[in-house]
Amino acid sequence: MPILVVATGNPGKVQEMQAYLTDPELAAWQLQLKPAELDIEETGTTFLENAALKASQVAQALGEWAIADDSGLAVDALNGAPGLYSARYASTTEARIQRLLAEMQGQSNRQAHFICAIAVARPDGTIALQTEGICDGEILEEPRGSGGFGYDPVFYVPAHQMTFAEMPASLKHDISHRGLAFQALVPQLKALLAST
Repeated sequence: MPILVVATGNPGKVQEMQAYLTDPELAAWQLQLKPAELDIEETGTTFLENAALKASQVAQALGEWAIADDSGLAVDALNGAPGLYSARYASTTEARIQRLLAEMQGQSNRQAHFICAIAVARPDGTIALQTEGICDGEILEEPRGSGGFGYDPVFYVPAHQMTFAEMPASLKHDISHRGLAFQALVPQLKALLAST
């Protein structure tokens, strides 16, 4: 059974990925969390570069297949910020949302995009697959909803007239940036598994 190491220290991320990889043809992959002591510095300049960096270095270090994602929020009026620094924009989720709303005050352009990049690396560290999912939305002037995490309460999706934090988990699972990235990845992963 091939092992697919998830290049993260977050056990919740493994569960989240497992939820997207439910196709019976992918049941052979066994997801494992990377060892805690294996720390990868995210020095890429794009989400795809960071995902590839994490997958490649973990794969090389362990000699196993590895998967990594990198994601964040890009706001048009803020020239793509917080972008790669989405998780480090402030010290807490609430502070990150408050900083974002403060920087958006008076902005008429509220367009924003959640972006998720995923990379899968072979045991030698070469990148086998890369995908990216983008969910377009708008930044509200105040938070709405109690679900989700991170910027979800202020990220409004006009097509569904809800924030990520107001959506049922099943809908967010399907239309989110991560959901779209995994929808693109799954057929490629199945083809890869069939050829290994």
